[in-house]
Amino acid sequence: MNKRGGLTGKSPLIFIIISASLFGISPPLAKLLVKDIPPVALAGLLYLGAFAGLSLYSVGKRKRTTDLDKKAAPLEKKDFPWLAGAVLTGGIIGPISLMMGLTFVSGFSASLLLNLEGLATAMIAIFFFKENAGKRLWLALVCMTIAGVFLTWDPSQGKFSIVGPLFIIFAMVCWGIDNNLTRHISDKDPIQIVKIKGFVAGIISLSLALILGMKIPLDLTIAFALLLGSFSYGVSLVFFIKALEGLGSFRTGAFFSFAPFIGAIASLIILREWIGWVMFPASGLMIIGVWLIGSERHAHLHLHKTITHTHSHNHSDMHHLHEHSGTFHEPHTHEHTHRELSHTHVHWPDTLHRHEHGRIEGIRFDEIM
Repeated sequence: MNKRGGLTGKSPLIFIIISASLFGISPPLAKLLVKDIPPVALAGLLYLGAFAGLSLYSVGKRKRTTDLDKKAAPLEKKDFPWLAGAVLTGGIIGPISLMMGLTFVSGFSASLLLNLEGLATAMIAIFFFKENAGKRLWLALVCMTIAGVFLTWDPSQGKFSIVGPLFIIFAMVCWGIDNNLTRHISDKDPIQIVKIKGFVAGIISLSLALILGMKIPLDLTIAFALLLGSFSYGVSLVFFIKALEGLGSFRTGAFFSFAPFIGAIASLIILREWIGWVMFPASGLMIIGVWLIGSERHAHLHLHKTITHTHSHNHSDMHHLHEHSGTFHEPHTHEHTHRELSHTHVHWPDTLHRHEHGRIEGIRFDEIM
């Protein structure tokens, strides 16, 4: 049985590490491309690459799969406002701002500043969407934030250099908003979500570049941009959404801070960039933050209210106890009802555990650290 009662075992952690690694390599590689492709156009090509790559995957998967009950739940009409907000903030404004930032700062510094996305995601999750966070998570967030401050320090100048990182910080805020909006549809087909996001964001950004008269080179750099987008924005985002489904916004965003160090290593190898001693305290703080999140044990008495919904699931956890007639495969997707249930177990704020924390009918629902 899955002891966490949601996505099996440590699967969400594996998903977010894969996502962070794929996205982490993008700043140094995009830094090479932005020399030849205007920032707005490059942002569009990266998202079109995400759309193209996942479209090819979907075609191949459709030919190999005939078992319909293994498909993820498709988007419904009520999901599109959330998706529209995510496309605007995370698919258009955020990437353009990041590409603009890359024209001012090194790929190394840009990679490391990506950890501020976790801070933005966490703050929005807590203050606007009321997601719960205990002492360990706050301590992890403090460690990662201080690490981000270290990374704005320029040892060669002996001062903080803010002008360049401002574009990147704004991009991180946009992606923080995007992450929290996407959380509301994270139980739906992630490939469908990313394909729509990639196509719409890509077309709008590319059209804007053409309207502004930006010159786009018709050579192999376009192919490289599309290829980078297919992995760092396409596959990465699919795994990110799966992690959101199991971890919630705060934990997913904070754990995504693993990405900057993948980017920093890539920058050292690809661009030969190094920012000096500040890398060491920043790395140490980031490692502590990741450990604090990964070792968290959040357990308390909580109430599941009766709900009927559709999403991909299996019957190995303690929440999907309904029966089926005939043969069925796992995971599978169909409409099903969860009866009211009150119990205690270790869990993360996945799609079944986004409850409030406090007193319910005289019972104290407390967190156990």
